[in-house]
Amino acid sequence: MVSERLILRAWRVDDAPAALAVYGHADVARWLSPELDRVPDLAAMRLLVQHWIAEGARFALPAGRWAIVRREDDQVIGGAILLPLPPGNDDLEIGWQLRPDSWGNGFAAESTLALAEWAFAHDVNEIFAVVRPGNIRAAAVLRRVGMQWVGETGKYFGLTLQVFRLRLADIHHYKG
Repeated sequence: MVSERLILRAWRVDDAPAALAVYGHADVARWLSPELDRVPDLAAMRLLVQHWIAEGARFALPAGRWAIVRREDDQVIGGAILLPLPPGNDDLEIGWQLRPDSWGNGFAAESTLALAEWAFAHDVNEIFAVVRPGNIRAAAVLRRVGMQWVGETGKYFGLTLQVFRLRLADIHHYKG
């Protein structure tokens, strides 16, 4: 997937050092889902990227995991997901993680819209995002791209999470 400033592409094993700058950073890890803790070192990151690559071969389109690459310098600045949402895996969850030095540039909104358009092009009617309470930045991005807050739930990982939904008819094109 390509947007104005980003490329969302499959993960590669040689992305592990750049991925560690995201998933090993405490400011990112505090918002990760409970199934993904802060990655402690390069060896663990390399194993996780290898797992993501293998896992991706089993997903039905449009689900997947992608590296977020800045087009201007080909730097991996984060990761994005469109994954079946537990516990029933009937819905798709959209999400992203970015290196903190990339925050505040609109990359989260841009990658979210690219993924949403990808999903809708593959006959998905709606996508969801779940956000930990207190993650004000993520919630603001979701609202900016047109996602609607639909409530809170405790059914994911035993946590109370905010739930947002985006339907094709609701999508707003973010303009920076």
